Amino acid sequence: MLSIKDFISKYDPQNQFEVLLNSYKQIDFAISNSYPEFGFGNSEIKNIIISGLGGSAIAGDLIRNFLKDDLKIPVIVNRNYYLPNFVDDKTLVICSSYSGNTEETISVCHQAIERNSRIICISTGGELENIATQNHLPFIRLQKGFQPRFALGLSFSTLLKVFEKIGFISSQDEILTEIMNLWKIRAEEYSSDKNYSLEFAKTLIGYVPIIYSVSDFNNSVGLRLKAQLNENSKLHAFHNELPEMNHNEIIGWENHKQKNLNSKVIYIEDSEIHPQIQKRFNIMADMIKSSDVEIITLKSSQNNFKMRLMDLVYLADWISYYLSVLRQFDPSEIDFIHNLKNKLSES
Repeated sequence: MLSIKDFISKYDPQNQFEVLLNSYKQIDFAISNSYPEFGFGNSEIKNIIISGLGGSAIAGDLIRNFLKDDLKIPVIVNRNYYLPNFVDDKTLVICSSYSGNTEETISVCHQAIERNSRIICISTGGELENIATQNHLPFIRLQKGFQPRFALGLSFSTLLKVFEKIGFISSQDEILTEIMNLWKIRAEEYSSDKNYSLEFAKTLIGYVPIIYSVSDFNNSVGLRLKAQLNENSKLHAFHNELPEMNHNEIIGWENHKQKNLNSKVIYIEDSEIHPQIQKRFNIMADMIKSSDVEIITLKSSQNNFKMRLMDLVYLADWISYYLSVLRQFDPSEIDFIHNLKNKLSES
């Protein structure tokens, strides 16, 4: 019988295991990275757009949850070719693309320039750096060498430092150091032969995960887990948020036939969610279990919300990684995405 190390050796030729193990170092890079003078302060900004796709967008979702009690102005994550109509010279548009060549983000950057918005570009280089150079825009260079979805620590921490440097929040070095230390500890735990993330992944083999989180609270964890199961584990997974799903999707459980969709439900819970949300989770559990569907809960025991959020995001990455190799897939392979981009670029 193959051990987990055998699966890793056989199905992870690009060694994403090592990348996950050292994810905490991405935070350290962001702390010590150089940041340009932005030429404006927080008092000049009325709203913020974080424009990106994939891992860059998830970093924006994570920032929204992480800073839910800190920010006084709206933050929107934009996953499209277009900017909202309200964007103007009082809007901060953060164009984030790890490669610097994400076509949707490049399109948005050009529109932000036309609207005279405040713009910050974040990437490893590519066309986004060229645009920043040509238009004298603040540019932050990310550390190279990662697949974008495996650089969440880097993207998130860089965004957090940007918010700090502009003056929206106080210094984040202390909390970032705490997160870095937590991820380092978790890396040791999750890389052992038998660990929680591995055992969790094993329970998902043969099932379609249906993930429920809480809107504008910890939905970034649900979104991250869903996306990582898609890309790393090569698996369909679905995500929705409470309380919204209680007004529509819950009806789908009335006639659920487990034999037609072999599913497991994953709750993303927290000790500080609204009491009525917790009550909704509990009521739903009885309904879902009546269809012979198992519910698994992901919940962190860290002593503050921000640490719990980052604890679960990192756990999600390990779960998707182990499920990939256990299902005998290379977590690095994303052929359909590459094929799609190639066809889009054809004239």
